[in-house]
Amino acid sequence: MGWIVAVIAVAAAVAAMARAQNAARAEYTALGRVEVAERQAKAAEARTAALTEEIRQLARKRIPAVALSLSHPTAQVPGLREAAEIDGEAARLLAESVQAARAAVLEERGRVDAAARAAMRGTSAKIQSLLNQSQQLLHELQHEYDDPRILQLDFRNELALRRTQATAVLCDAWPGLARQNSPLVEIVLGAQSRVAGYERVKVANHLRDERLALVARAAEPLAIALAELLANATAYSHPDTDVQVTLQQSGGRGAFLMVDDAGIGMDDDALDRARTLLAGPDEVLLTELGDPPQTGFAVVGRLVAQYGFDCHIEASPFGGMRTMLRVPAHLLTVLENDRTLSILAPEPVRAPAPAVPAAPAVTPAVPVPAEQEPVPVSQPAAGPATGLPSRRRRAPRPAPARPAPAEQGREQAPRTPEQAGASWAALQQGTLNGRSLADRSSAPAPDRDRQDDHDHQNDQGDDKP
Repeated sequence: MGWIVAVIAVAAAVAAMARAQNAARAEYTALGRVEVAERQAKAAEARTAALTEEIRQLARKRIPAVALSLSHPTAQVPGLREAAEIDGEAARLLAESVQAARAAVLEERGRVDAAARAAMRGTSAKIQSLLNQSQQLLHELQHEYDDPRILQLDFRNELALRRTQATAVLCDAWPGLARQNSPLVEIVLGAQSRVAGYERVKVANHLRDERLALVARAAEPLAIALAELLANATAYSHPDTDVQVTLQQSGGRGAFLMVDDAGIGMDDDALDRARTLLAGPDEVLLTELGDPPQTGFAVVGRLVAQYGFDCHIEASPFGGMRTMLRVPAHLLTVLENDRTLSILAPEPVRAPAPAVPAAPAVTPAVPVPAEQEPVPVSQPAAGPATGLPSRRRRAPRPAPARPAPAEQGREQAPRTPEQAGASWAALQQGTLNGRSLADRSSAPAPDRDRQDDHDHQNDQGDDKP
């Protein structure tokens, strides 16, 4: 029986050992599970914290940066801070949030800008109507009263009208003034009269055809665009400098208006911004024009897009900026000869003509008296001096040619100023000769020399041009 007891004891010991091993293995497994759970909990906490930071950055930085980038394309929009800690679904949702914010801002900004344009368009139309009525009243007062202050009021009214008109154009309104086909030089003069520093603007007309004009629908828009360019040139240049405006005409590309100033110039960023506005973009928001708004280039760009002009800006040889405004050929026409140009319009600058042989002189209706030279006085070869004064003789004047009988009935051609001056000189010389003959018949001999000297001086004076 002893061996049975021993076997039972051994089995019990083995069973106890197995239970102990199982318990240790279970404890080890539990510890591993606890560690895994702790690591998972820490990872979840890290992901939660990273997602929280990304949401915080989305609200504080990314969405405001997206809104700023709509007005300033160079602004940077930050991305995910902890891209490795954010799973794919969360990253996709965050990106969708940014795009949704961008779309919402664009839609709201467009709605607000459209409302502002509508309000400004209506207000500008009313103010423009009142200013036109004031201008008409001032013109009537100028005819009734001779007061220079009325001219000053009229000029200030014109400045206010230009600003209102430019604002209306910027808000997609009609320019508000209808014209006929207008000469290009008169449009330049009209634009010059709308600028505060108009006396500094110097116009050089290099057009081959001085009656070159714009069609009616483009006349007032060109005047508005040029007035804005002149206002910009005079505002950003020294008051003692001139603003040069040059009109040129090309063969098939239309006409060019170049505005040169000696101002402060522009840096690269401002120049790129100006070229973008002058190119006529599809949309220019009022909120993008600064505070206070700088609307000059934006107005020109709007007119460029609507009427087919072309505008370019670059550095000027005068030290400031040069703006070139091109009018296409299909907007140009030529006026009839019966249309009288403004007396203030500058004459075209013509190139010097090549020298040609002089044509033979044509005998005028009133002959020009020939230039006379005094005949030398003949002195006696010998003999005593008589004591009498020497006489200076004059060559006889040629008799005026009588017109042929066939030409007497014709109408005389208009005389030139030189011919008229020569005829008056001949009349005066004849009067002096008659008076000298009368004086010689009555005056004593010793005074004849003095009288002849006086006649000789009158001849010299009459012969001067």
